[in-house]
Amino acid sequence: MTEKMLKFAKIGKQTPPKRKVDQRKEDFEEIYEEFITGKAKEQSSRCSQCGVPFCQIHCPLHNNIPDWLKLTAEGRLEEAYELSQSTNNMPEVCGRICPQDRLCEGNCVIEQSGHGTVTIGSVEKYITETAWNNGWIKPISVKNEISQSVGIIGAGPAGLACAEELRKLGYDITVYDRYDRAGGLLIYGIPNFKLEKFVVERRTKLLAEGGIKFTQNFEVGKDISLDELRDKHDALLIATGVYKAREIKIPGNNLKNIFPAMDFLTASNRKGLGDKVENFDNGNLNTEGKDVTVIGGGDTAMDCVRTFVRQNAKSVKCLYRRDKENMPGSAREVLNAEEEGVEFIWLSNPKEFIGDNKVEKLIADKIKLGNPDETGRKKPEIVSGSEFEIKTDLVVKALGFDPENLPQLFNCSDLSVTRWGTLKTDFKTMETNIPGVFAAGDIIRGASLVVWAIRDGRDAADSIKKYLQKKINQKIKAA
Repeated sequence: MTEKMLKFAKIGKQTPPKRKVDQRKEDFEEIYEEFITGKAKEQSSRCSQCGVPFCQIHCPLHNNIPDWLKLTAEGRLEEAYELSQSTNNMPEVCGRICPQDRLCEGNCVIEQSGHGTVTIGSVEKYITETAWNNGWIKPISVKNEISQSVGIIGAGPAGLACAEELRKLGYDITVYDRYDRAGGLLIYGIPNFKLEKFVVERRTKLLAEGGIKFTQNFEVGKDISLDELRDKHDALLIATGVYKAREIKIPGNNLKNIFPAMDFLTASNRKGLGDKVENFDNGNLNTEGKDVTVIGGGDTAMDCVRTFVRQNAKSVKCLYRRDKENMPGSAREVLNAEEEGVEFIWLSNPKEFIGDNKVEKLIADKIKLGNPDETGRKKPEIVSGSEFEIKTDLVVKALGFDPENLPQLFNCSDLSVTRWGTLKTDFKTMETNIPGVFAAGDIIRGASLVVWAIRDGRDAADSIKKYLQKKINQKIKAA
C-alpha cells in the first residue's frame, strides 16, 4: 500500500461541481463538470483498498475499481484507463449514466462506515476522457483475420459490446440496426444533459474504424428474414432491446396529446442532433408553454420531466403511485429534477383522462402503501373517495417497456420466447432454441441497465466464440 491511499479519514467526499440550476435549465449540455487532475487524484486517494471490494462485487461488469483508483491517485492514468477498459467496453458511458448510488458507490465500504463514498463514477469519466484527449484510445487492430462472420441485430450497448469483443478476436462482424444511427437507446433514449451524443458517436466511429460494418435503416423481417440472415453468417446475436411501451388502461386513454415516453424522448434527441422532426415542429411533442404531466417513477420518467424543463414547459408534474423512498429511479436523478423545479405528486395513481378531443385534465386517486408483495415492496392501495384532478395539456406515459413480438417481426415462428415475451435462451450459453442464434441484453432480461447490457454482450461474445471454434473443429474432423 502506498502513502497515496487510505485518505478517507482526512479528505471528505467531493463530487465534480454541478452547473447552476438557472444555467443548466437553458440548454441540454451535461450538468456535471469534469474533475480536474488534482481533484481526481485526491478523491481516488480516499479509497480504502478493501480486501473484499464490495464496489467491484456489486458492479455487473466486476470492474477492477480499487486498482484503477489506486493508479489514478498515483498519476498513472494511462494504466488506469487500460485497466478500466479491460472489463468495460464503454467506461465513458457508464461513468456518466450508471446509477452508481445503487451499485458501486452505494456499496462502498467507507460509505457504509459514514465517511462518504468514493466518487467512482466521476473518476471513471475523468480517466476515460483523459484517455480520449491524449489519443490513448485506438481502433481495434486485428492481427489474424478469421474467415467466419457474425451478424448482430441491434446497435445498442449489448450488440456493440459483443461486436467489439468478437472483432478483437478477428471475426468478420456486421451490425444491423433499424435506426439511422448506431447506439440504440444511448442515442435516442437518453437526453444530452446525461449523455452528450458525441460520446456515443465517437465510440461507434472507433468501432467502424476497427473493421466492424454497420448496416443502418435495416429491419429483420422486413428487409430480410431471420432465416435468410442466418444463411449469410456463421452465427447471429439478437440484441434488439425492448421498445414496446407499457400501457395504462383507463378511460380517456385514446385522447390526443397522450404519448409514450420513447416517442417524446426520440423526438427531442433527434432535434438535438439536427434532424427534421415533424411531430416536434408542429408542436405536438414540443412542451413549450404547456402544463405537462409524466406518469411513472423510473429513470425514463426523470429523463422526460427534465427534458420538459429545458423545453420551457409552463409546469412539470410527475405522478407516482409510491413514495420517494420506494421510487425505482436513481435518487440522484430525482434530486436533479427537484432542483430544476419539477413537482412530484407522490402516492397518486391515474384514474381517468378527461377532454373533448385532446387531454385537458387527469383524474387521480390518492394511494396508501399496504403490506409487502412478493417482491418485498409495499403494495399501493387506493384510498377511497380521495380522487383529485390535475390540469394538463400533455401527458407522457413512462411506465416501462416490454419486448416486441420478435417471432412475428422476424418472420420466424420457431423462435422461442418466455411468457413475458423475452427470448428464451440457455442460461449458460445464451443460445436460443435455434442453433447458432444467440441473444443478449434487455431482450433476454427485460428492461434493465446499460451496464447489464454490456455485461451480457461480453458474455455472449464468449459463447459465440466457443460455438464458432466448435464449428471449425467439426469441419476439421469431418475432413
